[in-house]
Amino acid sequence: MSQPTPGPRPAPLTLLPDLGDLLRLHPQFNAGTVTELLAHLNVREVLWASSEDPDHPLRDALPAAGTLIREGFTADWAWADAEHEQLLGFLNQYPQARERLRRAQAAEQALAALVTAPLNAARITSPAFLAEVQATRADVRAALDEGPGTRWRHRRLTELAARLTGQTGVLLVPLDDLPDLLALLPGAALPDLTGFQAAEASRVRALADRAWQLHEDDDLNALLAALDREAGDRVTPRAELEAAAAGIHLAVGDLEGARARLERAAHALTDDQPRSLAGLVLARLGQVRDALGDRELAQRTYRAALALNHAPQVARDAAQAGLAEAFTLTLT
Repeated sequence: MSQPTPGPRPAPLTLLPDLGDLLRLHPQFNAGTVTELLAHLNVREVLWASSEDPDHPLRDALPAAGTLIREGFTADWAWADAEHEQLLGFLNQYPQARERLRRAQAAEQALAALVTAPLNAARITSPAFLAEVQATRADVRAALDEGPGTRWRHRRLTELAARLTGQTGVLLVPLDDLPDLLALLPGAALPDLTGFQAAEASRVRALADRAWQLHEDDDLNALLAALDREAGDRVTPRAELEAAAAGIHLAVGDLEGARARLERAAHALTDDQPRSLAGLVLARLGQVRDALGDRELAQRTYRAALALNHAPQVARDAAQAGLAEAFTLTLT
């Protein structure tokens, strides 16, 4: 008797590592790179199992690139963070327990070294690199035990794996969770990066990220020239490049130059651009108008920033502070 032909298998769940805010630090693995990687995988939707931070850089980049974010896979584990802090405080009271804390801190420092060293898509998805990441989590568990010491890591990941049963597609997951979650999800896999190379979206995003983070030894003229050469794209539009350039003018006390840049950025804002951009532009424009002595217009600009459906917390804080007291520019 012939055996029945098995039906088609569902598409595997692909796990994509997320660096959170550290995406802003890596020229070859940033928010633009992630959008290019998803395009390479021919994906228009991602399952979100990463940070709940509303200002996560991919909360801007993915929708701007036309990628849908599907929610519903995370839970509130703030209580676990609180338990973790209580445990650390308790252990720190006893000399014999401080050695355990030092071992856990060494593991955290090892992870920090891994994720702040230069990264690209090939390295961050390589089994060897992921094994190094996983080893740091095992070291924390060995030092502090599973439970509050690990923020209930095994329980959290087991519950997440259960919620993902039957799901297919691409799942965005924190880098340090990925190796253990991969083992808990039969059939899950790392992305196939054959033929993938970071391209223009990655390069322009890296330029903007760098311009927002000025260093003392930066060649500001060269950075301004680089920003001015770019037309921008959906992930990093021209309005953001103007706003980043305004920050360079502010760094040298050129308020008029900063205002001109920010007003151009404000006029270029559209509804289909990254959602945090309008808040950042308007809050900074309010500060510049304040510093130039136009208090009434500055207040209106602050209120416009606060009236947005979404403004990043740093923009809301700046606008609220500006309404309470006029902003003045202090150069160090």
